[in-house]
Amino acid sequence: MPAHAFEEPAITSFVSQYALFLAEAVTLVLAAVALVATLGAFARRKARQTGEIKVADVNRQLEAAGDRIEAARLPKKALKNLLKRRKAERKALQHAEAGPYSYLLDFKGDIRASAFVALREEITAILQVAKPGDTVLLRLESPGGMVNRYGLAAAQLLRLRDAKLPLTVMVDSVAASGGYLMAVTADKIVASPFALVGSIGVISQIPNFHRWLQARDIDWEQFTAGQYKRTVTVFGENTDAGRAKLREELEEIHTRFREFVHERRQLDIDKVATGEAWLGSRALELGLVDELGTSDEVIRAACKQGRVLQVSYQRKLTLPERVRMSAQAAWDGIWQPPSPLG
Repeated sequence: MPAHAFEEPAITSFVSQYALFLAEAVTLVLAAVALVATLGAFARRKARQTGEIKVADVNRQLEAAGDRIEAARLPKKALKNLLKRRKAERKALQHAEAGPYSYLLDFKGDIRASAFVALREEITAILQVAKPGDTVLLRLESPGGMVNRYGLAAAQLLRLRDAKLPLTVMVDSVAASGGYLMAVTADKIVASPFALVGSIGVISQIPNFHRWLQARDIDWEQFTAGQYKRTVTVFGENTDAGRAKLREELEEIHTRFREFVHERRQLDIDKVATGEAWLGSRALELGLVDELGTSDEVIRAACKQGRVLQVSYQRKLTLPERVRMSAQAAWDGIWQPPSPLG
């Protein structure tokens, strides 16, 4: 029998064992890579969920914008002196005693007042460090929306009042309904001449498909416990009693809205709480705002008086969240939610 006849099974066994070893090693490596990737994804997702506070020096931003223009118009020697002076000023500022700060916030409202999530985090961060003499500036743009959500956003601003931090609300475009509910929490409201302000009223509207279903012999069954668990419905038959109850609820919310405004601004509330919105110049006459001006003017004036820091809470949205928010915004644009809107 040839000698190699006894060696072949041994070689085959060695190759099989080596292949098994490689497979196990590769499996372990892939498992380790998968674990690291999973942990990394989890960490990134957690970071996106928690977000972080970002701070920008507004004074420095304005200086930099001006310096870029100066770079185009000044001779090289004059520009060099300017930059040298800027550097000395910044160095002196670092060693100077910290004076009063103004904290700049932005709120761009949608129907659901989604920005209140960031507002809550920003105010919490400011309250951690604010000192006597500090102030808060809020650029507010909102046509209003769901009453409970805008009520919560206004409650966040009241935390500043409780902490005795003066608040100035600046309205460049619109602060109506729920937006104005937020604005009246301020110590001072500044609006541009053509901004829309006011709309102290409440509305609720939904489509009703009952007759369309009835024409197609489709029944809609709805079961509730509690006489007014559902006052009006999209698919069922609405009753006069249900409509009356909804109107009663809207009047109750409107009354509270009026009281909230009147507690903070001494107005002829019967004259202004009609649901109308006015241009800034007329809003000033009615006492809805305190001054006419743009946010740019207010911020620049604050920069001349001291340091202005822009505070923002930023969180990177996941793809499903971005899709959901886009779909929700489109839906809200077509059909306003059945909740009362301010």
